[in-house]
Amino acid sequence: MKIKSKILIIAGSDSSGGAGIQADIKTATSLGSYALTAITAVTVQNTEGLKSIVSISPNEIKNQIIYSAKDIKPNATKIGMLHSKPIIKKVFESIEELNLKKIVLDPVMVAKGGARLINNEAIDFLKKKIINKVSLITPNIPEAEILTNLKIANKDDMIFAASKLINLGAKNVLIKGGHLNTKKVEDVFLSNSESKLFISPRHKTKNTHGTGCTLSTAIATFLSCGKTIKKACELGIKYVNSAILTNPKYGKGHGPINHLNSININKRFS
Repeated sequence: MKIKSKILIIAGSDSSGGAGIQADIKTATSLGSYALTAITAVTVQNTEGLKSIVSISPNEIKNQIIYSAKDIKPNATKIGMLHSKPIIKKVFESIEELNLKKIVLDPVMVAKGGARLINNEAIDFLKKKIINKVSLITPNIPEAEILTNLKIANKDDMIFAASKLINLGAKNVLIKGGHLNTKKVEDVFLSNSESKLFISPRHKTKNTHGTGCTLSTAIATFLSCGKTIKKACELGIKYVNSAILTNPKYGKGHGPINHLNSININKRFS
């Protein structure tokens, strides 16, 4: 497989390997992209929960971004865990300095086990400075509720929340519907000019750790290869669905998905 593009990933580390920067690198690599990284935090976690978070210095996060991306210019950028206002400010400065385009923001705010990963001051700054700078924002239901101060109980609520994010300055929004108790998973895509409802089968499994990280990186990878935002969302959702369906059933809690589902090995190894 030849490398098709380069993406910059700004996110936290997950020691269990199922989410965060580890999942992002696996996703980008399996879809044919070269990953540059800037780590925002080191987390101690496994499939059963989050134990601790150690922040990286905001200046060092900016240094990672600038030093890497000035040498190898990315075709797209994925932003994940930004858990404090000083970190968000430095990421914002980096976006401005590098004039980055094709940015996908996954507003990581709540861990799979329910732990809050960002404070209110950081959320306010994110809404004021980052949302209108990115090409796409991909919140799940709890994150969309935090960003919009709305309660989301159904598809119509998702559409209303997406429209509120558009009014806040977002160019494109994909609200993921996996948290709703529905027979099928419905993801809502909305921009100023078009909308789309992506309907996917719901797989009965607890092994969904890192699906949000994986989806946003998959979308960024498809964007980096020249796909439109709506098409990148469609292809990213298909990739994640396949990864959930073929999950390796690791761990005692919410296990990882199969990031290698897109790779076929044709050679025999002796």
